[in-house]
Amino acid sequence: MIINHKLAELEKMGQSIRVGLIGAGQMGRGMISQIAAMNGMNVVATADIRTEEAIKAYQNAGIDNNNIIVTEELEAAERAIENGDVVVTPHFPLVLALSSVDVIVDATGIPNLGAEIAWKSILAKKHIVMLNVETDVTVGPLLHNMAKAANVVYTGAAGDEPAAIMELYHFAQSVGFEVLVAGKGKNNPLNLHANPDTARKQAELENMNPKVLASFQDGTKTMIEMTAVANATGFLPDIPGMHGPESTVKQLTEILRLKEEGGILNRYHVVEYINGIAPGVFVIVTSDQPEVHRELKYLKMGSGPNYVLYRPYHLTSLETPISVAKAYLAHEESIVPYHGLVAETVAIAKKDLQPGDSLDGLGGFTAYGQIMTATEAKESNALPIGLTDSSLVMTKPVKQGEPITFDAVEQTKDLTIWQLRNLMER
Repeated sequence: MIINHKLAELEKMGQSIRVGLIGAGQMGRGMISQIAAMNGMNVVATADIRTEEAIKAYQNAGIDNNNIIVTEELEAAERAIENGDVVVTPHFPLVLALSSVDVIVDATGIPNLGAEIAWKSILAKKHIVMLNVETDVTVGPLLHNMAKAANVVYTGAAGDEPAAIMELYHFAQSVGFEVLVAGKGKNNPLNLHANPDTARKQAELENMNPKVLASFQDGTKTMIEMTAVANATGFLPDIPGMHGPESTVKQLTEILRLKEEGGILNRYHVVEYINGIAPGVFVIVTSDQPEVHRELKYLKMGSGPNYVLYRPYHLTSLETPISVAKAYLAHEESIVPYHGLVAETVAIAKKDLQPGDSLDGLGGFTAYGQIMTATEAKESNALPIGLTDSSLVMTKPVKQGEPITFDAVEQTKDLTIWQLRNLMER
């Protein structure tokens, strides 16, 4: 499917894919401006508790103030969209209820909120595109199955690293290569003790939320992203936390090969991250066909027997419209947990935790995420990082560097993501 041709056809017929966006932070703002430059697609409604951020996002995209309608009423919102205006609201359920919205995009990055948005989108029979990998690695298999039953699409977003990796993975498999390793570069040195305070100065310089930046620095985000790839491919982490070596693109096949071949891996068909090639993503492939090896050498792909397919960029929310179009036009996903839950990102104590301490979620002061196989996570009763937030209170001490277990925490509030997780496990 040539997406730009299909969108141009919609535009020519006076039609468009009508997008409802939840979250007008950095990702949401970029997406609104990108879609404003496209044919056949419009962000007709945006929800954010900070309505001023959503208004600013539309203004930055060239929308006149007179055409931005702030409302909490369904009828007024429907009428505004029918008149060609865009809607801003502090209440995301309003966006889900709009008959004039075809596809929902979750750009919140909050696991529990993402779970509620996805679940209610599916119940409303709307396609849902997740710029929220945190939710996907926690309850994605259930949401994927629910969406299939409802005949709508649940998908991760193009432009996020997991979907960018899957583009290479699907291409490689389609032309007959065997994929041995799937991975990504990490933007910053791993600092397991990063927290909002240590990240604050850099976050201010980069106009980021300090907690979000800390979740990148402490490795949690990388672990979550590679868990999504594991669940989409069936590949596993070679060791808990992966190896995370330093490498250039040219060195990848030398480092990411089996130990008996001079590399660091115990096995192939693994997910991995690399320091030194960010913001790129890659797969390492091979073939059992001698003629294919001769052709790859002729094409300057290396001496073999393994070769790197490398993409040096990913454009985050600027590529998300691709997933919106694929869902609406072709009923296709960009990335989903095709293999169910084969890997898990679990919560590891960032400091000694005592009974009565509250957890504070991704990028906080209390825990970081570590990828491991789902079997290892289950055997150790480890708590998924996506379930951690301030509603969880410690009931047992856990030492720094040890997994936080289900029996060491108590819920003070019944969250949607916990309900869905329990349903998925049953």
